[in-house]
Amino acid sequence: MTTPPAERGTTTIADRAVRRIAERAATEALAPGAVEVSRGSAAVRGRRAQVGVTVTLPYPAVLDEAGERVRAHVAGRTARLTGLTVPSARIRVRGLSRRERSTGQLAPPVAATGAAGAAGVRAHRPWSGRRLPVAVLALAAAVACGVLLYDVVSVHAAGRAPARWRVQTMEWLATHGPDSATASGLLAAIAVFALGVWLLVLAVTPGRRGRLPMKPPVPGVRAVLERRAVAVFLRDAVTDVPGIGRVLVKVGRRTARVRAGLEFGEPDGARRAVTEAVGAATAVLGLARPLRLRVRLRTAPTWRAPAPEPGPGPGVENEPAAAERSIPDEPTP
Repeated sequence: MTTPPAERGTTTIADRAVRRIAERAATEALAPGAVEVSRGSAAVRGRRAQVGVTVTLPYPAVLDEAGERVRAHVAGRTARLTGLTVPSARIRVRGLSRRERSTGQLAPPVAATGAAGAAGVRAHRPWSGRRLPVAVLALAAAVACGVLLYDVVSVHAAGRAPARWRVQTMEWLATHGPDSATASGLLAAIAVFALGVWLLVLAVTPGRRGRLPMKPPVPGVRAVLERRAVAVFLRDAVTDVPGIGRVLVKVGRRTARVRAGLEFGEPDGARRAVTEAVGAATAVLGLARPLRLRVRLRTAPTWRAPAPEPGPGPGVENEPAAAERSIPDEPTP
């Protein structure tokens, strides 16, 4: 008696196996090594499977096209290898990674491409949106216009008397014009003039003075560094110098000021070591404009001058010569 094939047994594929297949399929969707998989998920229900993969796509890439290619490849490859029905795959793009499309290797560092990429491209600070000043000015203007509009509408539509503040304001403006030469009018004119100058300065300057532009790795890409982050980086570099205690670093737009305290050691050698450490740390930052360094080294209250090294005693230099003279000459044949 032969048992029907449907009753001979079943093949069960674990969720973990389906997840591994989906993750491997995602790495094969584009060029080799172009897609990085962070994590995946799979749920098998009978003969159907639901899979999801979190990936990092290469930059530059069109996200919708690259994501669709990865999704279609993951669904098709998983269904073909497992024999399950995979209606679709959920693809979550976690980030972008700049890689070479041909070899899949990491792109050259900024130090190697900075000169080529910066040719003809001038690095600038990113332009500030001036959100706070614009929001405050817009809110104040909206409140003033709203109050004035309400009073005008109430007078012409409802037949009410104008508000006292508007009447008093108009009378004050009529009697305190530019020709009155009163102190209040002069102060008001100065305030309006200063406000106008401030708005003009905000309009023509980029702002964001706390950020330093970096060398563009490629045309069209801009990168900046926070001045506070640069100060922390330089402080850590100076702290590694032997004998240095307290370190204070202030980074401006063009200058980096370093103040360090010497706990022990020779001041001249420590000053040279601090200057070299700051210069080396600044060189690897990749800034568009090199910072001018100002290093100031002070000895701590507990610092003591290092003791001089003991020199050779009297007659020490003459001992080798005396030893040589005490050795008799070998007889010549």
